[in-house]
Amino acid sequence: MFNSKLNLMTIYNNLLSDFKELYLGYSALAIIVSSCLGSIAVMLILANGNSIGPMIELFLVVTACMSYNTALLSQQKPKLVFNSLIFSVGISLIFIIVNLL
Repeated sequence: MFNSKLNLMTIYNNLLSDFKELYLGYSALAIIVSSCLGSIAVMLILANGNSIGPMIELFLVVTACMSYNTALLSQQKPKLVFNSLIFSVGISLIFIIVNLL
């Protein structure tokens, strides 16, 4: 268990250092990825109706995707931008999976 946690932190640190090194290119690519995954999640959420539950899910996905865009456009530190990207992609993927099942 400890070894897998160590490996996840090593992967995270390697990805973060690579993101910092090629910040401009990865930021542009990540905007596209985050926006596309968010729009897929929104499409699936809205396909389930427009009651209060799906609207809360919609709010969470839009907020998560906009957090990355906000962090990038306000020129935050690369680590904060990278963490908001992970958060945005993670939330979008969770709601894509939930609404497909």
